[in-house]
Formats: sequence, C-alpha cells, structure tokens
Amino acid sequence: MLIRLFSYMNQYKKYAALAVICIMTEGIFELLVPLIMADLIDVGVANGDRSYIYMKGLQMVACALIALVLGVGSARFAALTGQGLGAELRKAEYEKLQGYSFANIDHFRSSSLVTRLTSDVTNIQNAVSMGMRPFCRGPMMLVVATGVAFSINHTLAIVFFVALPVLATALFVITMKVRPLYSRMQTAIDTVNRIVQENLTAVRVVKACVRGGYEVEKFEEGNQKLRQESETAFRLAALNMPAMQFVMYGTILSILLFGGYLIQKGSMKVGELTGFLSYVLQILNSLMMISNVFLMLTRSMASGARILEVIDEKVDLTDEKARDIEVKHGSVEFEHVWFKYKKEAKEYVLSDISFHIEAGQTVGVIGQTGAAKSTLVQLIPRLYDATEGVVKVDGVPVQEYPMAHLRDAIAMVLQKNTLFSGSLLDNLRWGKENASREEIEEACRIACVDEVLERLPQGYETEMGQGGVNVSGGQKQRICIARALLKKPKILILDDSTSAVDTATEAKIRERMGKALPDMTKIIIGQRISSVRHADQIIILDDGRVSDIGTHEELLTRSEIYQQIYESQKEGVEL
Repeated sequence: MLIRLFSYMNQYKKYAALAVICIMTEGIFELLVPLIMADLIDVGVANGDRSYIYMKGLQMVACALIALVLGVGSARFAALTGQGLGAELRKAEYEKLQGYSFANIDHFRSSSLVTRLTSDVTNIQNAVSMGMRPFCRGPMMLVVATGVAFSINHTLAIVFFVALPVLATALFVITMKVRPLYSRMQTAIDTVNRIVQENLTAVRVVKACVRGGYEVEKFEEGNQKLRQESETAFRLAALNMPAMQFVMYGTILSILLFGGYLIQKGSMKVGELTGFLSYVLQILNSLMMISNVFLMLTRSMASGARILEVIDEKVDLTDEKARDIEVKHGSVEFEHVWFKYKKEAKEYVLSDISFHIEAGQTVGVIGQTGAAKSTLVQLIPRLYDATEGVVKVDGVPVQEYPMAHLRDAIAMVLQKNTLFSGSLLDNLRWGKENASREEIEEACRIACVDEVLERLPQGYETEMGQGGVNVSGGQKQRICIARALLKKPKILILDDSTSAVDTATEAKIRERMGKALPDMTKIIIGQRISSVRHADQIIILDDGRVSDIGTHEELLTRSEIYQQIYESQKEGVEL
C-alpha cells in the first residue's frame, strides 16, 4: 500500500532524495560529537592540555553547526516532499471522481469523499513531512551508535539485548491495538462532515421547521462519537512514550551501575563511559523515533486504504466500445430496455421500455411520482447504463459514442438546478465557454432570462452567490435552461425544469424554443399536463413501464392514467 501511495510522488522524488542525504549526513556529524567529547575528556582534560581541549571543542562546534544547517535543509526538503505528495494524491482522487458514473458515486457518501480528499490526505502528507527524518535517521543512528557502543565496551553493550526485546514487544502490541481505532476515527469524521453538510444544505428547511435544536443534538452526538474514538486511539498511542521512557531510564540506570563497577575495576575510563552514555541516549532516541514512525505509519495506512478505495473504484462507464463518431441528428430509440441501480437488486426500476423519437420531435414524458421518469432520460447521456436492452441515438448504441461528445450533444436541465459561485455570465458560459454576447442574449431571450435581467442590479455581472441564493427558484430554472441552450445540443432534456415557473412564462419558453430551435429533439418531463400537451407525442410511464404513447387528444380518449391526471389538474379550469 505504501509503495502505491509513494508512487504518486514522481516530480517530488528529487526533494525526497535531498532530504534523505541531508538527514544521513546530519546523523554522521552528530555521531562524531560523542567520539570527540570522549577524546576531549580522556586526553585533553586528563592531561590538562588546553590547546587540545580548544581544538576538540572547535571540532564539536563545527560538527554541531554543520548538523544544524543540514537539519534545516532536511526539514525543508521533507516538507516539500510531503506537501507535493498530498497535492498529487488529491489530484488523483479528484480526477478519478470526475470519471465516476452516478452508480460509482452512490458507493460513497459525499461527506466521506470530502474527508478522503482532505483529512486522509493530510494524514499522509504529515506522515511524510514529519516522518522522513525519524524514519531515515532512526535506523541509521541505531545501527551506527550500537556499533560504536560495542567498540567502546562490548561487555556493557550487552544491556541492549535485554532492553530491545522489551521495547519491541510493547511497540508491537500498541501498534496492533491502535490500527483499527484510527480507521474508526476517520469514519467518525465522515459522520460529523455528513451532519454539517446536510444541515448547511437544508438550512432553510431546518429553520422553517424549527428543528435547530434537533440538529444541534444530532451534531453533538456525532461530535461526541468522534471525541470518544479519538480519545481511545490517542490514549492507547500515548502509551508508547511511557513504555519508551521506562526502557530508556532502566537502560541508563543499568549502564551507570555496571559502568561504575567497570571503572572501579579499571576496565573502563570515565570518558569512555561518558561517550558510551551519549551513544546510549542516541540509540534510545532512535528507538523512540522509530516507534513514533510506526504510529504515524499506522494512522497513515488507515487513511491510505481509504484513499485507495476511491482511486481503485472500478468505473462502470467507459469508452472501451466507443468509435470516432458524432451525434448528427438527435433521434432516440429504446429497445427493450431494463434497468436497476444495483445488480443485486431484486426489482427493476425500468421494465421492457421500447419507443422511438424522431430527430427534431418534441416528446413529453408524464407519470405519477416514482414512475422512474428521471431514470429513463438519464440513460440517454449514459449517466447510467441500461442493465438489459439497448439505448440508441441516431440508430447507434450510446456505448459506441465517446462519452464526452455524447454528453456534449445532449443538454439536461434538472428540476433541482445548480448555480455556481460567480457572476450570472460565468454561470451561463458553463454551457459554452467561448459564447459570444449575441449567443448569450439569444439563449436568455428564448429562456425568458431577459425578464430576470431587468431585476438584477448589475445585469450579467451580478454575483449569484453560493447555489444561486440571489435568485428565486423560477429564475434559477430559466437561467439553467438558457445555459443548456447555449450548448446548442442535438437533444434537449427538460426534467421537470419549469415546475417553479408560472404557466404563462412556461408557454412563452415553449413557443420560443419551437420557433428558434425547430431541429432540436426536445424531451420534456412534466408533472403538469400543460407542460406536455403540445408535444408531438407523449409517453406515459407507470411503475417503470410504458403504459401508452400518443398525442394529447389520443391519450385523452384511451388512456385511463392520462385521463385521471388530466381531471385532477383541470379542476374546472381549461388547460
């Protein structure tokens, strides 16, 4: 797993190499200091040779200064490596998300995806930025310092053979216990993000229903769960330091005890014991570094697994069957199409759907709530693929078109529309980035956005705010229709996208589209008969099946479902 994560380092490998060189070189100069100090005591101090003491002192200062410079360099290069790796992981995740189908996105909560793009990546980059130094320095210092300690006095160094197994056992137990706790902690972060996201998205509903207290309680519950999981994980991880200190102080006491005994026997000098203790401290500090690296790796591996779940998610919609072809006209055909959202689902959402729409026709789709009208049209631009059967555009299965071109040739306007932060002009140009002012004005005229412009203080330059909070629901729908028209698509799908528009404005939009865009295939999903009665043909969906297809007049005479909808909406008013 770590090898895969680090494979995203690429252009930052040079910084990683420089960091390792600085760390290793710094360690070498630090390891020289105790040797120089031991020589200073046993030769310079013992013989009262001041010049020798000054010379060795200057050597120690020089080593310390060089180590300081190298330490600063290693910190800088490690930070560049960590931040670069984090940026590449976020980029890889986000690029993968852009290729997800709706089915792929359904596998993850949006709050969990946000956590995986932020908190989990931060854990990885912190592990690299802060962990490179102890990861490289610890083993090197451990091996070299142990070797030098044995060369000074191999008898005294035997103390390590008792201390190391004790420390290794404690570290192994702590690591194995804390690893699953980090995964649970990240899941708890997902929950808190989900609660916050839902509350902010539906803040108007929360306030309208006076449910602020309930939302606070729900957040408090999720927040407490996160606190408990975090406390449990960090409390166990914190045992690493007491275990380390217990072994460290026990080792130092043992060395002082046996070292003093060896000095009394004349088998060891004071300077040797001082130097030996310095190396012991370096060895123990190295062990502490290694143990901290293990804990960081444990947490980063939990986050890494979550990141790789996003990257490794198999995209079920691909261009493997695509050919270099384009949508020319815009005819649509369904041939015995069946669909369900999950393969393991028992029931089909759409069952045996068959119909044909000629290019340039206006077709209405109507049915009761839950009849799968939106699901039906989402199969045309391949937001989902049919489970069985074939969906064709211009007589060609949609799988044979490059997805980018197919979706560019089909414009969808949803009932729940989205406007992005930025000006009205910025939002309109989502339909066509390089659209001229004349094209924008024409699209706005057809969608009746020109009436909205009169009420906006700065016209096209008016800021929409987050989610389009500056305009009403009906105005937002008209802006989204204009945005779709700017694409000049071959097929336009209006998924109940005039539900918030009054019937007079809706009729005006329909009339202008009919005159200005006669060759465009238009599929209109509506709840109101008035939205579809003028269509060339109307498809009635009932529980995921085609109940009938015909014109308004034909369906009034033979379709019981259509008659019921018509009568329920008529209420004494001529439609």
